[in-house]
Amino acid sequence: MVFLALLLVAVQILFNLYATSVVTSISYDAARRVAAVDGGPGSVGQAEASARRALGRYADRVSFEWSVGDEAVVLRVRARNPSVLLPSFDSPLAFNRIDRTLRVRVERFR
Repeated sequence: MVFLALLLVAVQILFNLYATSVVTSISYDAARRVAAVDGGPGSVGQAEASARRALGRYADRVSFEWSVGDEAVVLRVRARNPSVLLPSFDSPLAFNRIDRTLRVRVERFR
């Protein structure tokens, strides 16, 4: 039983690390695209749609909160991972949530 429990925790940690890196990478690319066009009209929608396509079915678990300013694009991404652990172990270990805030500076030609 101890081996099985450790195996399940290891699987959950590996899945969480993979999901966190994928969500962070795709979100950073989306924020960078918006910042590259100075947060122009429609750029947020296009970037988010592209990110959701890249995430596939996992995109149903992800929420995007955008803030486009003159100096920076701020994107907060939240996701909920599926769990292989029992609910009593899942919440205290915080393996089931991703919460990232990305800031990308808007670049302008001078």
